[in-house]
Amino acid sequence: MATKTTPLVHMGTITGGEAREILEENPVILLPMGSHEDQGPHAPMGDYLLAEKIAELAAIRASERGVRTLVAPVLPFGGADWFGAMVGGIAISQSTLTAVIAEMVDSLHRNGLTRIIVINGHGGNVGPISDVARELYQREQIVLPSLYLWRIAYGLLPGILGAEKAAAVAGHGADPLTSLGLHLFPELMRKDLIPAGQPLKRDPVLDLQFTGLGTASFEGAEVAMPNEYDEVYNLGVAKGDPKLCSAETGAALSEKLTEICARFVAHFASKVDG
Repeated sequence: MATKTTPLVHMGTITGGEAREILEENPVILLPMGSHEDQGPHAPMGDYLLAEKIAELAAIRASERGVRTLVAPVLPFGGADWFGAMVGGIAISQSTLTAVIAEMVDSLHRNGLTRIIVINGHGGNVGPISDVARELYQREQIVLPSLYLWRIAYGLLPGILGAEKAAAVAGHGADPLTSLGLHLFPELMRKDLIPAGQPLKRDPVLDLQFTGLGTASFEGAEVAMPNEYDEVYNLGVAKGDPKLCSAETGAALSEKLTEICARFVAHFASKVDG
């Protein structure tokens, strides 16, 4: 009996000869992006690993369904935002990231590879991706769509866990990334270091309660604040309780994210020229 062969999907590992053959048909290319920052004391700093893995799973599924899809080398360093205080973190400026994305896209377009989807795993990447996509569309009427995985995942959590538990577990350093890590990269997760959830800190200058990154509350009104994450979170963990995370939740999230991405690939490919 013949065994099933997984399609080649990583552009970084296919050979030059394979590339000339596969890329001749202008396959869909997924461009995964993430960040290298504090994800809590229990999780790898490289959350780009998760974005890359979801892109890989989606590319395999889409290819098996007849839409040839590849994964570009992951862009691991996110756009600088709130996380510069973390020792060992690496981020690049918003302007530099915008230029890098634009030049990556231009490199692919130069050789006729125009069907690109960004698979994003970091909030600090949203602005640069949007700037590049808008300029590209205005210049060439080419659509560069992006899927912000964690925003999608937050929306999926209530359907997996119920609204109450989803609200308790959702947040930086907890879900969705901790559960996804427990499922996709259990060997990299430190279960013994998972902290209990805690309330957000108070601003040390104005004595206001933080409500999130960049926000605090004054008499119920939202106040924009400049504090970095270590002044707001507890060891990289926001309001969610990471002890409520699980590999089972991660498996459900991974399946749903993979299916959404794969179905979007098929939709995208059906609407743009091959």
